[in-house]
Parts: sequence; C-alpha cells; structure tokens
Amino acid sequence: TWWRFSEAVSQGPLRDIRVVELASFIAGPYCGQLFADLGAEVIKLELPDGGDPMRQWGRRPGDGHSVWWSVIGRNKKSITLDVRTPEGQRIARQLVTKADVFVENFRPGTVEGWGLGYESVRAINPRLIMVRISGFGQTGPYSDRAAFGSVAEAMAGLRYLSGDPDRPPVRVGISIGDTLAGLFGAVGALAALRRRDADGGTGQCIDVGITDSILAVLESVIAEYARFGVARERSGAILPGVAPSNVYPTRDGHWVAIGANADAIFRRLCQAMGKPALAEDPRFATHQARGAHQSELDRIIGEWTEKHERADLLALLDAAAVPAGPI
Repeated sequence: TWWRFSEAVSQGPLRDIRVVELASFIAGPYCGQLFADLGAEVIKLELPDGGDPMRQWGRRPGDGHSVWWSVIGRNKKSITLDVRTPEGQRIARQLVTKADVFVENFRPGTVEGWGLGYESVRAINPRLIMVRISGFGQTGPYSDRAAFGSVAEAMAGLRYLSGDPDRPPVRVGISIGDTLAGLFGAVGALAALRRRDADGGTGQCIDVGITDSILAVLESVIAEYARFGVARERSGAILPGVAPSNVYPTRDGHWVAIGANADAIFRRLCQAMGKPALAEDPRFATHQARGAHQSELDRIIGEWTEKHERADLLALLDAAAVPAGPI
C-alpha cells in the first residue's frame, strides 16, 4: 500500500536511500516516517494477522481506516511478510541486501531469533546501517526487559517532572519518548550514512534506548543533581527560575502563553503593559532576580492580561515583539 501524499517527497534529499523498516507501534515507525518524508524509499515489513497495530490506533472515520496510521505510515511501501518463518526470513534478507538502512524496534534478541540480527545482516551487506530502538538499549542490566515508551518516560524522569507539584505525575499528551527515540535513531543513521559515504567504509549499528533519548533532553536536570544534589520537582506551567514564561488569563476566559524571559524582551513587555519602571525594579531587572521573584512577577502580569480580550492582548504583544500565543 502506498501512503503517498505528495509527489514532492519523491524528489527529497534522501531519494537515493532505501530503508527497510521491520518495526511496529511508534518509535521505529517514526524513524521510518522521517526518512520517508525526506524522500527515502521506505519498505515496511508487516506481520500477518493485522500488521502494525498502529493501523487500529486513534480515531477512525466511517471507512474504518485509522487517521493516525495515515500519518505514521505515509510515504511508505508496506508488504505483508511473516519473518517468523524461514521463507519470510529469506525474503527479508534479500530486501536488506539491497538496503542502506534497516530499522527495527523489537525487544533485544528478537530479530536475532529470526536471523536478522546485526552480525547476520552485516555479513550479507557490510554497508548497511542498522537502527535498533528498544526501551533500555541492546546491552546493560535492563536490556532484556519489555518496555513501552510510557515506562521509559517514567524511569528516565520525564513523568516525575510533568504536572503540578501537589498532584500525581502526569504524562505528556503525546508519545514523546517514542518519537524522541525515533528522531535520535534517524539522526544516528544519517551520521552513519555520512561517514560511510565519505570514506567508502562500512555501515554501523545505531543502538537507541528510549530511556537514553529522554535523558538526552532533560536539559540541566542531571547536571544540577550531580553538582548541587538538587532534584527538580514538578512545577506545573513554569520552569523554576525562568520568568516570565507562563500562561496568563484573559478577560474573555482564555489563556495566553507569554515568554519574555530575556532582558530586552522583558523591557518590551513592560512597555506594552504601561509599566516601564518594572524593567528597572531590582526584583525584576535581571534574569536571576526575575527567577527569585517569579510568583510575584507572574501575579503582576496576570492582573494586566486579565483586563484584555485575548485577540486584543495578542495584537498588543505582537506589536511589541513579545513572544506570545493562544492556548
């Protein structure tokens, strides 16, 4: 089945790259989606009896086809192939022989049982880049554990940081751990393709753990704990010490996000508020001072925003070159 939404994709920068995707759910297929969007030929191998479960996820119109599948499966060629059988494995090896990238996201050891582990496929295609995505990576004490992105998000700390401080941890509204892993897998594969093609060498195995991918985007959380012994807590709509950067109420019952946490932008916000003296107030004049008085500053801004209709407020902030947008 072709999910070809734009013929422009076929002329993308990766149009001479062939990818074999033996993956399901989100992480591996998102990696394949990125390659397909950039013009690569992506051949998706799906097991019989329903194929990728993503064909059933999300909302479906009257014809029963998942619109989520039309996103994550777009621009790919799908074939049914039972790689659990000798014949299916033989065909898979034929496809991998002619591929540049091979993506899989099964539990470590699974594809080895199908004769499609890295050592096996490298023997038949030394230039192949293999992207392997799993919950905890291919090695280490947790590598053989079953895991979904939700578990990795919890164990890597993202869930702990998400939500209000007086409430239980919540999840981000999308499968962010899986998509981050797919993104890092694609970046790793592109780097390996660059090295392979630059020196005429061989391929590489890209080992991506979903937990690793989340840890990689935790900004200063780990460094702050390592250096100061401080564990960041849930902080709701703010980042502690970064102000003003919050959501603020409007007179007509809406919310607007404002990010003015830089000295020059904060001065422009103060001008727009008709309170230029705030920018010189010792409590708010510097980044550190604003962070120390974050709650007080948010209260002042909120009292101002709730006097305005949302559309008028956004127009005013736009004219002042203050980053803002509606929720």
